[in-house]
Amino acid sequence: MKLFIDADAFPNLLKPIVLKAINREKIETLVVSNKKVTVGKSEFVEYLIVSQGADEADHKIVEMVEQNDLVITADIPLADRVIDKNAHAIDHRGELYSKENIKQYLTMRNFMQEMRDAGEITGGPKPFGSKDAQNFANSFNAFLQRKSF
Repeated sequence: MKLFIDADAFPNLLKPIVLKAINREKIETLVVSNKKVTVGKSEFVEYLIVSQGADEADHKIVEMVEQNDLVITADIPLADRVIDKNAHAIDHRGELYSKENIKQYLTMRNFMQEMRDAGEITGGPKPFGSKDAQNFANSFNAFLQRKSF
């Protein structure tokens, strides 16, 4: 298993959690972004900066991800593409996307986008906090416990 981090909007609170797991489990990790983003130094982490532009990091992740890899992303369309390649995706708040739930998340995301496009104010997601980081840590570590490296 390889770990991919969609890093352009990766919360700082998650960086030490993920880096600790990467080093503990010796997980080959690729941090993909369109600007310099770091999760910390590790022999298991490689950084890849892609061209500027909408979804360039997403396209690179989809190009490189393989079956059973894990992608950390808050981007639901990216998660959908990852799931289609029989890989796994988890969001910043600890939601593990699957074949069973990704279409529901994608439908809701698209509906909310239509509402915003129509001028409705939807308020957006609540601010990311320590409870979200703890939920992520619990889900991420549970996922890692189920997988072998």
